[in-house]
Amino acid sequence: MRGLTDVRMPYPIAGFLPALLQEDDLLVRWTEGLDEVLAPVVSTLDCLDAYLDPWLTPPDFLLWLGEWVGAHLDENWPLERQRAMVAAAVATHRLRGTVTGLRTLLELATGGEVEVVDSAGVSWSTSPQPPTTAVPPAGLHVRVRTSEPDRVSRHALAELIRAAAPAHVTTTLEVLGP
Repeated sequence: MRGLTDVRMPYPIAGFLPALLQEDDLLVRWTEGLDEVLAPVVSTLDCLDAYLDPWLTPPDFLLWLGEWVGAHLDENWPLERQRAMVAAAVATHRLRGTVTGLRTLLELATGGEVEVVDSAGVSWSTSPQPPTTAVPPAGLHVRVRTSEPDRVSRHALAELIRAAAPAHVTTTLEVLGP
């Protein structure tokens, strides 16, 4: 791993000085000292697009990037799964609150097959006074099939479901093997 002193300034400041000042040895040496200090900053700015790409960003920056785009990550997930969650965050936000969105999010999080059963506990009426029959409460039953069910954190999945499902909907979670 390279240290900060190994980073070279790609655009030395002395090169931007007028020709007359470039002949001044003291001024050139002084700007070389600034080059050493500013080189890590310039290097970071030159690579900014890589920091914002979930497939290229350094692992220690990925959690921050995930928070920035609203991806719910578990630090215990494999790095590639975390990267996939961040990369798909915008697309899954478009589907937020839908069965398809929840299924997609959980498939990314677990790497398994997800089945979401919606209770369809809703009612509607064309008359101003709807019938007084009881409507079953809205609920979701989530069934996750994965090759390693013991390695899946049920608590983390439950938190992910709570964040993605509408607040008034009750949920149950079932994690199964293949």
